[in-house]
Formats: sequence, structure tokens, C-alpha cells
Amino acid sequence: MDKLSFYLDNAASMPVNEDALSAAMPFITEHYGNPSSLHKKSMAAANALLESRKSIAYALGAQPGDVFFTSGGTESDNWALRSAARVGAAAGRNHIVTTALEHHAILNTCADLEKDGFSITYLPPDRDGYITPQQVNSAITDQTCLVSVMLANNEIGTLQPIKKIAAECRRKGVPLHTDAVQAVGHLPVDVQELGVDMLSFSGHKFGAMKGVGGLCIRSGFSIPPLIYGGGQEYGMRSGTEPVAQIVSMAAALSEMTQDIYHKIERTEDIRDRMINDLLQIPGSHLNGGIKNRLAGNVNISFSGVESESLLLMLDMRGICASGGSACTSSSKEPSHVLRAIGTSEEYIKGSLRLTFEDDLTASDVEYIVDAVRDSVEKLRALRNEIT
Repeated sequence: MDKLSFYLDNAASMPVNEDALSAAMPFITEHYGNPSSLHKKSMAAANALLESRKSIAYALGAQPGDVFFTSGGTESDNWALRSAARVGAAAGRNHIVTTALEHHAILNTCADLEKDGFSITYLPPDRDGYITPQQVNSAITDQTCLVSVMLANNEIGTLQPIKKIAAECRRKGVPLHTDAVQAVGHLPVDVQELGVDMLSFSGHKFGAMKGVGGLCIRSGFSIPPLIYGGGQEYGMRSGTEPVAQIVSMAAALSEMTQDIYHKIERTEDIRDRMINDLLQIPGSHLNGGIKNRLAGNVNISFSGVESESLLLMLDMRGICASGGSACTSSSKEPSHVLRAIGTSEEYIKGSLRLTFEDDLTASDVEYIVDAVRDSVEKLRALRNEIT
């Protein structure tokens, strides 16, 4: 890695890995036929589509027929919520349970469903960003048609006890959806072990091409189709499949899940070292708990600093980072996640999210921490001069 070039924004989008790119190229340059046609170029695409579905299903502990390809996590989340709402409304149930920590693909869809008469319960997290199974149990009523709780938070990296939450949902006879966009490829994810009914994932979060993701739907759990048309995706999501992107996603997921436990261990060592060193900076605060947290997520706030200015200074030092969710980076609204866990306004304004893999060295971490410390000190000094 170039010493003056550090990409620490993997939670926003990972670079396409070499395996994914190599796997995809033949379906851009040679096997470009429509997988629904019958000639040779199309048959090659159809076979690749089938093998990719099998590979992804295997990685997720699912059956191939449980995996439905979409354009990404946002579409998958919308499909899960809107389909459950449609089924619920038909049965006279119009209540959804979710959390105040969710991605805007969930929160904004819930807000739209409220306009149609649905009642939404937004469970509050504790100060470290965790939801308990007991909270979910208490929130479920006889009107509840869905519970949706994310597996891993995109801003602060906290991991929710989805397996235990699923057990509570089963006891109450309510389906559970989990947004696993930040988890798939970075954690061992087994839908059977988790006990979820629907699980969303997105390829570009683990090294695939952009524009492809999926919704894993448990065998035996039925929801309405998302898009009607030519009958692709078993009639559930019609439209010609983007074979190159799908192939890249299968290859990326296969690569990411190889030796995953050792990757997690190495990445956690990097994370903990970085957190410890960054917290030596006066006026710093860790956002989110450390015990159950994504290995490659560091989210720290600094008092007396604006995130935008800090990010620009780090960019000049060759460090690509973010202040929170990339999906809302153009918004002036403060982080709903940091606000939900009770972070003060001053620290919300000065948040820094660093997300990475296991390829950082000790000297890399030292350079990054020094760059952050130096930038924070300069910004504070400038602020004092102005005031």
C-alpha cells in the first residue's frame, strides 16, 4: 500500500477485488448474451447465473432458491418491508417494529408506510448502540406484521443479537427481516443459524461491482413479487439479470469468506490499536460499544472540530474517510445514529468513521493516528484564533 494513500471508507464502498473483476470480465466482453435466451452465448450466461446463485447461497447457509438478486441493499430493504406490509395489511395487521439505528433505506420506507396508515415502533438503543431481545418482545403486539433489525450498524459498527431476537419473533409468530448489508462478507453469516425470514445484502460492500445485491428469503416463507414482467428470479423480480455484476458478487463473497475468522482476528487487532491510540487525543469519544462490533469499524468523535473540515484535511494527507453514513454525506442533518445513542451535539458534529480490512500495518496505523491528531490540533487552533 502506498504510504500516503489509505482508503478507509470500506463501509461506504469497497474497491472491486481482483477475483471479482476477473470473474466478471468474460460476461462483459464475450458471454454477453441474455441469460433467458437459448443460444450459446446466452447459455454461458445462464450457467454462470446458476453457479453464482449456488455459491452465494452456500456462503449464506441458504438454498439456491432462497436467493433473489436485486440492484442492492436499498432495493432489498424496500422489498422486505413493503412486501411484509402488503401481507400484513391483507390480514388486518398494520404494525412494524424496527430500531432508531437503522439505515435510511429502512427508516424512510417506514416513514412512507406511516402515510399509508401503518404504525411504526422505533426501538431506542442504549448508550453503546445495542438493542435487546426483551425490547423486541415487549414491542410486538397482535397487530405486528414485521420486525426489522439490522445485523451490523453502518456508522458505529455495533452488532445486534439477531439470533436471540429471531427466537422472540418466532415465539410471537412474527417474521423477522435483518439488514445485513454491512455484515455479509465481513462476518460469518448463516441465515439458518440466525433464524431470520429475510436478509438483505449488497455486493459493493464486500468487493463486488456496484449495482447488485440480494434478498435471501427463507424457504417456506412467502412474500409477493417485487417487479412483474418476464418472470426472472423465479417470477419474484422480473428484468434481465446483470450477469457480470452477479458473477462478480459471487466471486467477491467467496474470496471474503475464505479464512474469515483469521481475517476478523487480524482486523480486530488493528481496530483496537487504532481506537486506543485515537482516544489518547484530548476531547475524543468512542461512538458505539467495543464488545460486539464490526472488526473493521472505528467511529470516534472530537470536540471542537467539524467533520467536514477534518475529512478535507485528512484527504490532503492521503486518507479517505467519512463522517458517518455515505448515503447521507450530502445532508446537513446530524447523524441519527449518534443522536439515538445520546451523543452530545458537539461530538456529533466532530465524528470520524474509519472502516478498513486486515491489510493495515502497525506503521500504517501510526501514520493514520498522527494525521488525525495533527489535523484535530490544527483545526482547534484555527477555531480558537477565529473566536
